[in-house]
Amino acid sequence: MPESLVHFKGKIVSAKDANVNIMTHALHYGTAVFEGIRGNWNDDEQKMFVFRMHEHYVRLLQGAKMLMMDIPYSADDLCDITINLIQKSQYKQDLYIRPLVYKSEELVANLKLQELGSDFALMMVPFGAYLESDGALRCCTSSWRRVDDTIIPPRVKISGHYVNSILAKTEATLAGFDEAIMLTQDGYVSEGSGENLFLINQNTLVTPPVSDNNLTGITRDSAIKIAKEELGLQILERRIRRSELYFADEVFLTGTAAHIQSVGQLDNRDIGDGLPGKISTQINEVYQSAIRGNNSKYRNWCTEIEV
Repeated sequence: MPESLVHFKGKIVSAKDANVNIMTHALHYGTAVFEGIRGNWNDDEQKMFVFRMHEHYVRLLQGAKMLMMDIPYSADDLCDITINLIQKSQYKQDLYIRPLVYKSEELVANLKLQELGSDFALMMVPFGAYLESDGALRCCTSSWRRVDDTIIPPRVKISGHYVNSILAKTEATLAGFDEAIMLTQDGYVSEGSGENLFLINQNTLVTPPVSDNNLTGITRDSAIKIAKEELGLQILERRIRRSELYFADEVFLTGTAAHIQSVGQLDNRDIGDGLPGKISTQINEVYQSAIRGNNSKYRNWCTEIEV
């Protein structure tokens, strides 16, 4: 097993030496933003393929701007830092890559973002399946409503607002489900606890608009492009009522960690025949090929790294 290395305070160090003080502001108040990026190992080519890395770092910097955090790196700089860390770490397996920008001031009684310093860290771990399911997921509608944009903007990955997702995910799994579906404050479908949501009816792909308190998902965008270009589906972004999910032909979730996963049941009601849907399976097959650099049409989505 390669040594676990991280980029911390401008240097590459062992993970065991990358520590923050108990007084660190981000630890107390959730004043940080993060990304989840997939590195997918291609055994045939002996290369790591990092999926849509630049787009992830653009979104990270948007989140940093929201929390008034300045770091001395552009999206291109962050890509270079990631490539360097992967090469030095020598992993030859699938990775979950976690960049973090955080308020690093060792000060716990100050709520003024403009007065607090920031830092950047990058870590990566071997990573397989996020959602453990051999077939379609069993989901429930969460009693926890999705945080609203006027409370904490959910379109970027702000650490503090993920307590909202954690409460929903915990509730679902304790009740025996795989995942939670969250509603907006006014009762429309928002997303899963950590994934964007789609339904399919009569060859039309429908997904909630970002204005319904969704993350601006990069896997979401990939699924839309694949559905449109490979399957010729009509794409609609509109509000979705909870009851529509029960009667959909198919429902699926998308996310960097989750990839693309069919939903077979919601609130103990089968969606379609309760099995992975035909169309969502086709979208996933193209996606799985793309993320490992095996689809020439979408190879530009990946950054190839020789390890």
